[in-house]
Amino acid sequence: MTDELSLIREDADESMIKAIGHLEAELVKIRAGRANPQILDGILVEYYGSPTPMNQVANVTVADARTLTIQPWEKNMLQPIERAIIAANIGITPQNDGSMIRLFLPPLTEERRREFVKKAHHEGEHSRVSIRSIRRDAIEHIKRLQKDGLSEDFAKDAEAAIQNLTDKYIGLIDKHLAQKEKEIMAV
Repeated sequence: MTDELSLIREDADESMIKAIGHLEAELVKIRAGRANPQILDGILVEYYGSPTPMNQVANVTVADARTLTIQPWEKNMLQPIERAIIAANIGITPQNDGSMIRLFLPPLTEERRREFVKKAHHEGEHSRVSIRSIRRDAIEHIKRLQKDGLSEDFAKDAEAAIQNLTDKYIGLIDKHLAQKEKEIMAV
């Protein structure tokens, strides 16, 4: 029975690590004042009839602290890339010069910074909900094992271990959010 309990704990740990990884990926996409090619992650460009990630049809580079350049591998991709950026509504207007697209990131206002902080906290709350959901599923699994004959002491210890994992990952989420908030609010 303890093998099953350790398997439940390992599964919960893996799932919580994935939730943290997802949070980190989402936080990278939130702009913090400096140009970062990852703000374009998730933007799909229409490439010969199929939606394709931006980084698979063009080279995205940082020209300076406030400018991104997008150099498509095919000239005919300039218009679809431009349309995809406008449709993504990321608050940046693309500048097409006929051979590449430049994105000039305007300096962040206090109001815009607060919006980004709010967005970061929203992503953090999603991650907290996922972690709690993983905890709930693991504890339900432990309770089913208890009905099938697992001793109450083992069940309580396993539930405490799952709760400790939950507390650890919720703390990690809070740490990531505090770091991102500090990064966004730095002028």
